[in-house]
Amino acid sequence: MVEINQQKFQQETGKIIAVHVAYESRAQQRGRRPQQPSYFFKPTSSLSFSGSSVERPAGTELLAFEGEIALIIGKVAHRVSLEDAWRHVRYVTAANDLGIYDYRAADKGSNVRSKGRDGYTPIGPELIEASAVRPDELRIRTWVNGELRQEDTTEDEHMIFSLPQFVADLSQHMTLEPGDIILTGTPAKSSVIAPGDTVEIEVDAPAANGNLTSGKLKTQVVAGAGNFDSAIGTLPSTHETQIEEAWGSREEAGLPPKPSLTAETRALLETIPTAGLSAQLRQRGLNNVVIEGVYPQTPGTKMVGTAKTLRFVPNREDLFKKHGGGFNAQKQCFDAVKDGEVIVIEARGESGSGTLGDILALRAKNNGAAGVVTDGGVRDYSAVQEIGLPVFTQGAHPAVLGRKHVPWESDVAVACGNATVLPGDVIVGDDDGVIVIPLELVDEVAHDAQAKEHQDSWVAERVAEGYPVDGLFPPVGEWKEKYQQWLKENPVH
Repeated sequence: MVEINQQKFQQETGKIIAVHVAYESRAQQRGRRPQQPSYFFKPTSSLSFSGSSVERPAGTELLAFEGEIALIIGKVAHRVSLEDAWRHVRYVTAANDLGIYDYRAADKGSNVRSKGRDGYTPIGPELIEASAVRPDELRIRTWVNGELRQEDTTEDEHMIFSLPQFVADLSQHMTLEPGDIILTGTPAKSSVIAPGDTVEIEVDAPAANGNLTSGKLKTQVVAGAGNFDSAIGTLPSTHETQIEEAWGSREEAGLPPKPSLTAETRALLETIPTAGLSAQLRQRGLNNVVIEGVYPQTPGTKMVGTAKTLRFVPNREDLFKKHGGGFNAQKQCFDAVKDGEVIVIEARGESGSGTLGDILALRAKNNGAAGVVTDGGVRDYSAVQEIGLPVFTQGAHPAVLGRKHVPWESDVAVACGNATVLPGDVIVGDDDGVIVIPLELVDEVAHDAQAKEHQDSWVAERVAEGYPVDGLFPPVGEWKEKYQQWLKENPVH
């Protein structure tokens, strides 16, 4: 190990490039997994060293630590291969990619103000020779006030991208020079710190010979002046998304849980016809919640789940060449669908080609999907039906996707069967069709619909006994009194 000469290190540092997300644990925590690496720059004035303090400015509240492994470039790298990339790294050490989430939204991904403040890149205290370690045998740990808060490794299964990949990728676009620093992302459990807190970060290689370690990078948080001038630039601000991401979870941040489709409500919806649910939504002023023109492949099918959306645009041959082949948006959606989700496909009511076939239906089924709704056609119709995945569609069509559609994007608002569907909306389907229930309304809608079904069942029994429907459907006057008495003896469960 080599102790950092702070003055020399600061003089020799060139670019500081930081990776947005690199660890599987971080992607899982955020619920977003990048397909390729992405980066941002930090100024050299953000550099600081072990034992220094860092200010949280007055008027801000969401200063967060991020323990990271820093790579120090030792040899010029320009268009280097993945196999050769690690040879261009001279040192490995610990870093803290500090950031104020109060400015994150305003920075729009650049992180200029949120992570570029003076002292917001502590690094050190010692340097590990990169030639002495493999890039997949490093460990990163972070302590706050002596409590271990982060721990992860660079083993292949823990990383979305390998450390050498960052060097090789960046060298395609710019020349990496000796002294440049790459911050390689943080694992899960980064969170908020406050004045008085002490953060310690260590990078080591437990399996390597010589017990190699960066030592503990120590940073003290202190209160600083704010003095932000709205006449000059944006003031710090927070909202729920930034608070949740800064703390790492809603629970840690003290935020109320987001609405969800509970197992109890899901089970209740399984017993309620869409007609009853539609009536409840209409009473709440929601009339455009029916996905028109789609019906189950197999009569008697019941489907309940939360929406995962997929959007097709009209076919244009040049666009299909770019977006239709390979691991396109359609395949990505079916590959990523989760247990209990319903894939809702916007096909513009165009049934002149298939929007899924047996292979994708099988993939969705194996992932635990609750079903598929498409206002287009289905290929391999009988085979899809045999798979047993609930599918609601306009009908069969043998043509491939590219005849009418270009797979465009997923997890966005879509228009399916003239109904707007947002990711996370609750989707319920039966022989009458498919309806969309806003997640925040689903519990009350389900319970009120159950109560109405209970009443209608009692009314049906009276009609079957020969009574006329006048005054009975719905119950009023004497019939209402009789129903309420019956309800006391037979409460809704």
